[in-house]
Amino acid sequence: MNTINVREIKKMRLERHWSQEQLAEMSGLSIRTIQRIENGGNAGLESLKSLAAVFEINIIDSDKKEEIEQIRKEEEYIQNLKGFYKLLAIAALSLVVPVFVAINDSNWSFFLWMLFSWAVLLGIYSLNVFDFFGEAWKKKMIAKKFKKK
Repeated sequence: MNTINVREIKKMRLERHWSQEQLAEMSGLSIRTIQRIENGGNAGLESLKSLAAVFEINIIDSDKKEEIEQIRKEEEYIQNLKGFYKLLAIAALSLVVPVFVAINDSNWSFFLWMLFSWAVLLGIYSLNVFDFFGEAWKKKMIAKKFKKK
């Protein structure tokens, strides 16, 4: 993919012989937004993403670089945090099993251990299924880490 500056959008549109109306329709933006961007006005991140998809490029705007980098860092942090919690749950299960088997050293111990293991694994899986780590949790963790309000 090529990269391009926001200020070259009009040039790219004209090279393709597209009208502002056509670009607006393809990008899902309003004609007024296209006009504002082409005249050097501010473009929101979502507008830039829409235009990048239409032109099949990465759009670079010095004003947006920091915002894009911050979003990338936040997403990476959330993925790492989710992985940590999942690993912590698996580690807890692997530590509890030997203790459980030692305490219940009888004919039922294997059955109870299997039942307990399945219950824990289903519990861990249900965290994802029932969206425990959903958008509200994600926003809370990002706000906590990056001190957003």
